[in-house]
Order: sequence, then structure tokens, then C-alpha cells
Amino acid sequence: MSPLTPAVPQAPDVDSLGFQAMDRNVPGLSHVILQNTHGCCCGDFGIRTYFEMFQKMEDTFKFCAECKKLPDALPDPKSLRRCKRCQNVYYCGVACQRANWPLHKKFCKKLKLVALDRLVEWLVFTGGAGDAVCTPSETWTKPAWDVEGWEDWFSMQEQLEEKLGTILAGRYMTLLWANAGKPRPEDRELRDSIRRLVTDFHSRPLTIGLGLRLFSIEPLAKALTVHVVGASHVETLNARLTDYDELTRMFPGHHGVEVVMVGVDVVDGPIMRPPLATPAPRGRVYLSSYKGLYHDFWESHVETKLASRPDLVVGFHPGFHACPDLLAGWLPTLLLLRDYRLPVLFTVYSEQELKSSLQLLVELEMHIMGYATNPFASLRPEQVYSSPNKAPVYCSSYYITLLGPVASAVPGAEDLENGDGWWGEEPSAAGAAGGITPGLA
Repeated sequence: MSPLTPAVPQAPDVDSLGFQAMDRNVPGLSHVILQNTHGCCCGDFGIRTYFEMFQKMEDTFKFCAECKKLPDALPDPKSLRRCKRCQNVYYCGVACQRANWPLHKKFCKKLKLVALDRLVEWLVFTGGAGDAVCTPSETWTKPAWDVEGWEDWFSMQEQLEEKLGTILAGRYMTLLWANAGKPRPEDRELRDSIRRLVTDFHSRPLTIGLGLRLFSIEPLAKALTVHVVGASHVETLNARLTDYDELTRMFPGHHGVEVVMVGVDVVDGPIMRPPLATPAPRGRVYLSSYKGLYHDFWESHVETKLASRPDLVVGFHPGFHACPDLLAGWLPTLLLLRDYRLPVLFTVYSEQELKSSLQLLVELEMHIMGYATNPFASLRPEQVYSSPNKAPVYCSSYYITLLGPVASAVPGAEDLENGDGWWGEEPSAAGAAGGITPGLA
């Protein structure tokens, strides 16, 4: 068999694991989601109107947040009522809503933003907001090392407000709120929502740029190769060849950057093309991909020089801490990254996930160089699907940097197995204390 046509990889089915966890919280919810979302993502599937499409999207969130019943389990499915404040959480009646309020009130305001962003995101895929959200920014007016977070990044976007005004007055925005079944928010709220979606889209390339800076990898010195390990539908669904061009704005004059998406759940599309065996074209960001496990990719492509050895490996939310099946699937990759002493940056959603991931990495004797809050984390809140009354999470909230086997670990890392360490401190301060290599921190 040719190296370019790998066998079907044996790995945990991440979607199945997610649906199993979902059904434990709300029995039957996974079936509702599969039944209602295909038409919204993959074609019309019998959907005749915009209103019907938005209703199918909303149906996947319709279950009682208190007793967990789906509409079909109720004597009158139409009795399901929505919280008027957040427009996001449902209840089967007044009694359940009152019983749930002491918990729900802690998250109601944030969940309102979740519901709004979920709808406004539709504009990105219609072209209605794509130009403002999914295209590279203006030429950076500050050096990369002076851009310390989103406030600095937004300060360089001189044309953004004009773009936002065009979107607010556009046809697709009108279509959205004429069919969404919810009242149109104020323009200020819509502008803020689009800004959050902008950060969500650009978070991944800017986090890669952060990784280059943390490891003092200089894009102006040579062409670079970045491997995105464990890439899934999140990184590759509807991915375009220009999606990481923000790296060119971040490092103008660079010698070329190739970003290779490697994972068993990589979605077919424009980036499904073989990795480069030669350096990336100067001044360009070149996207390619490989559908399969990383250690198989290493053996079939890197060792045979069909693909370049990475200067940096990035994993967005690897999730290896979540269950034994996922850890088993990740273990060969983690050992490869360790033994080849590859610079690695992982991101996680939450502080608890950070703690669990660090504990596993310590057990694998990986050299943890640092961990901290990510200044380029997405600002878009995401709810726990089947348990909405929990604090929303944000993509790439924290990062961990690794390099090879353990030599001298982060101060306090030896206490992680005992549940001690830096957890009473601010993560950013702890990351700086943890010996991060020269860079942003």
C-alpha cells in the first residue's frame, strides 16, 4: 500500500464517546441532534425555509434543564418553555423552572451570549459575515512581541467597525432575525457577538504564533513546519486554504510556514492535500492534511521524508485526560513527541482540564516547560451541551508547553499527583513562575 493511502486508523471514535456522555445526562438527546443537524450543515435535506432550518437547530437544545425530559416524553410537547432572559435554557413547566432557578441564575447572563453567538455564527457560513470574521486582518502596525492579547489586536483593525456596520445592515442579518424565532438584539449586542466570533476564528493561528514565540522559533530565519496533531472536524470542517494567513500578518516577511492537520477525524475539503516534502513557499502559509494517527503519519511521511519534520507541534484540546480509551489512542503520539524532543504546545478549555492534563504529562515524564492562560483564547463562550447550567468554557483558555523527557520540571509539578501546586494562584503568574522559555510571558 502506498504511504499516501494509509489504512483506516484504529482509534477511539470521539463523536461516539461524546454522544455516550451526552445521553447519560439527557437520554435520547444524541438521536435528536443527529436527526436535526444534518440539514443545517450538509445540504437542504428537505428543509424548505430559513425558519424551518433555525427551528431544527433550536430543537437540539430543547430539553428540560431540571428533569432532563425531551419534548417527546412530555404529555404536551408544546408545554416546554424557554427562559425569557437567556433565550437558551428550556423547562417542562413552571415547577421545574422555579426549582432550577437558584442554579440557573448563576449562568443566565453568559448563556444569553452563548445563544446569540450560536445564531450569529450562521452568518459566517452564508458569506454575510465571512469577510469580517474569516479573512486575515489588516497589516499589523505593531511587532508580534508587542501584541499581548486581543485588546492590542483589535486596536490594529482600523476597518473593522465599518465592516461590522455593513453586516448589521445586510440582507442576511435581516433574514436571520426574521426566521430565528427570537427577538433581534440591539446593534451593540450584535457587534459584540461578531467580535467574539472574530476571536474564535483567529484564536488558532494566533495561538500557533504564540507557540513560535514561546519557543523562540524565528519565522524570519527559515521556512517552518507546524503539525496540528489530533486535528478534527473542529479545525477542518469548511476549512479554507487561507484560514491561517493571519500568521503572515503576525510575521511579515517570513520564509514560509506549512501547517499540517493530522488526525483521524480530519474532514475532506480543500486542505486535504499531501504535506510538502520541500520548504513552504516564501511569504505564504500553506495548509495540508493527513487523515490518520500521528505516529502512523510520522512513520509513513516524516521518516521517509515525504513530509518535513516539525519545528512546532500544536494540539488544540487533545482531551487525552477525558477517559482511558482516549488516553490509549494518544499514548503512542505522546511518547513520540517526548522521545523525539519536539517542541509542543497543547491547549485546554478549563482549569480543571489543565490540572488533569498536567498530572498525566507528569506521569509520562514529559518535560513541562510552562503553563498559563492563553492571551489569544477565544472570547466566545460555549456551554456544556447537555448540562447547560455550568460555567461556559472558552476554546484554548490555557496552554501547556512541553519539550522532551523530564529534566527539570516546573516548580511544584512534583506535587500535582497529590493535588497541590499552583492552584491557589492566578494561572498566568504560575505559568511565568514555571520557567516558560523566552517569549510573550
